[in-house]
Amino acid sequence: MTALAIDLGGSHAACALVRDGCIVAGKGIPADGNTGLGGLLPAINETLFELMRTAKVDRAQCSAVVLGFPGIAVARENRVVATNAKFDDAPNLDLTALFKEAFGLPFFIENDARLALLGESAFGAARGAQDAVMVTLGSGIGGAAMLNGRLIESKHGLAGTIGGHLPVAFNGRQCTCGSLGCAESEGSTTFLPVVYREQPGAAGGALADRKAIGFAELFEAAEAGDKPAIAALDHCMHAWEVLAVGLIHAYDPEVVVFGGSVMKREAEILPRLQKYVAAHAWTPNRTVPLRTAVLGSNAALLGALPLVEYSL
Repeated sequence: MTALAIDLGGSHAACALVRDGCIVAGKGIPADGNTGLGGLLPAINETLFELMRTAKVDRAQCSAVVLGFPGIAVARENRVVATNAKFDDAPNLDLTALFKEAFGLPFFIENDARLALLGESAFGAARGAQDAVMVTLGSGIGGAAMLNGRLIESKHGLAGTIGGHLPVAFNGRQCTCGSLGCAESEGSTTFLPVVYREQPGAAGGALADRKAIGFAELFEAAEAGDKPAIAALDHCMHAWEVLAVGLIHAYDPEVVVFGGSVMKREAEILPRLQKYVAAHAWTPNRTVPLRTAVLGSNAALLGALPLVEYSL
């Protein structure tokens, strides 16, 4: 099976021609979530046609176009129902009609983290598991869950989708979603400057003058002995620990997969999280294994294939 896949992010859109678990051809293009999706569609379409020409693949050889969207999408209705300050025009676009006009192919949409889980389930770290959960750590925290080999679906599109917005801190800080103490507001890159500044001694810390802080910088500062960085890192990792237990209790998965560039620090992160899960998750006679995603930025693109297979 061959599909045209798009993984849409706030600053770029990854486009690819995918077949049999492989990226046949791919290209990223700039995107700006603040300017809307409608204006970006011509560039996406042009890129997909370019990839087909490069791979010498005709539209008739493609089964569908699949879009991974960074918001809440109801797959069975092929529409975006909610955004979080990215591509806010998307709920008002008839994407099915727009892509059909451009390519004459069936169109499917899913949340990007859910597509990534499908990719890891079919070709990566969750391969062989029927029940699995995925957490993506980045500027936000994405979450996805599948049971019996299929993504969980609900009437309003929220089930198994907003794992990063499960509360992990009683009386925690306000999240972009409006709730308090979400995993995202306690342990994502977007909130790192706030988390750092709240630690004792932060005013004189190594990262005090940084307007933006990434986990790479935080790890480096912590390794250099910066006490606010050590405390901030501990705070974030505890948020991830609590989130992992919450997701395990909610979905009873066979495996939990963690993705995102921060997992380059797998050796420092995963053993700690696994120890916490072993001590605090109520899973009689077993401990749920935690694994690092192996498909990287290709996970959502490759997830297009299993989505098409069970949607057509």
